[in-house]
Amino acid sequence: MSVRIVYFAWVRERIGKGSEEIALPADVKTVGDLIAHLATLGEEYEAAFQVPGVIRAALDEEHADHDEAIGAAREIALFPPMTGG
Repeated sequence: MSVRIVYFAWVRERIGKGSEEIALPADVKTVGDLIAHLATLGEEYEAAFQVPGVIRAALDEEHADHDEAIGAAREIALFPPMTGG
């Protein structure tokens, strides 16, 4: 299954791209699985996902926890925690 991954803020800066299409391996079932998989794709990905617990995600523009199944999502957004006031 191929999915569009969109990166935001310092995740995008560390990886060096705003988005990409990737084919998900069969063992990537959840958001957490995806983050772990992405961390293996090279130094820039490893740097972006070195603390996976802080990464937030959205499946087709709906916030998702790390244990949530990716299912048939067409777009997955990955971003750091939001701050503001």
